[in-house]
Amino acid sequence: MKVLKEGQQEQLKEIIGCLRQAREEKSISIEEIANQTLIRLAFLYALEKGQFEQLPEPVYVQGFIRRYADAVNLDGNAFADNFGAIFLSEKSSNLNQNVEIKPDIHIPLFVPYLLLLIAACSGLFQILNLQPKAESLSSKQKSAAVDINSFAIASTPALQEEANQVQVTLELKDESWVRIKVDGKTEFTGNLKKGERKTWTAKKELTVRSDNAGAVLVSANQKEAKAFGNPDEVKEATFTIKS
Repeated sequence: MKVLKEGQQEQLKEIIGCLRQAREEKSISIEEIANQTLIRLAFLYALEKGQFEQLPEPVYVQGFIRRYADAVNLDGNAFADNFGAIFLSEKSSNLNQNVEIKPDIHIPLFVPYLLLLIAACSGLFQILNLQPKAESLSSKQKSAAVDINSFAIASTPALQEEANQVQVTLELKDESWVRIKVDGKTEFTGNLKKGERKTWTAKKELTVRSDNAGAVLVSANQKEAKAFGNPDEVKEATFTIKS
């Protein structure tokens, strides 16, 4: 994404700064944001680090900002509108270059949006800081419980391979976020890189979800591997013994 004006970069950093601060206040990891919003982790890192040249077109970035804000309990539409106002103001400025310059003082459209956004962020952070410590402790306990359950699943000895089990193998042609559910339980969530090959087994059914289906080759029950879907397509499918 190309930053059109010198001042736009700082204005975008203000927006992303509010989102990142809200995420950190709630102790939400950037990986959790990626899983919840289905935004690629690389794009989220680029947003938070201000590497805007690594992002896609502004219309897609506007959607990223809306989903990110909703994920941290902020007003996603307000953040997205503010982002849009910054870029629309540039288009309006270009149109006015051929019009006679008047002495009137003009305040850009995005300025009031930005001021309201900063005020809203400040109010939200004060409320979050006043919340009881018990809420934070409860959240940490839940997170610990999830970690223990995940460890228990991972450390369970592998059962003897049976003829009636479901077996799915994924091979990555490009990077993709993937979630695997084995018999209704989440077995894996995260990004797989190009060239990686993973196999999972289940007793009854195995569900695969990807945010870049065209990058994933799927082989069910040792059959010929096929493309899971189209590039950048979000797709989910469940495989059984008969698949």
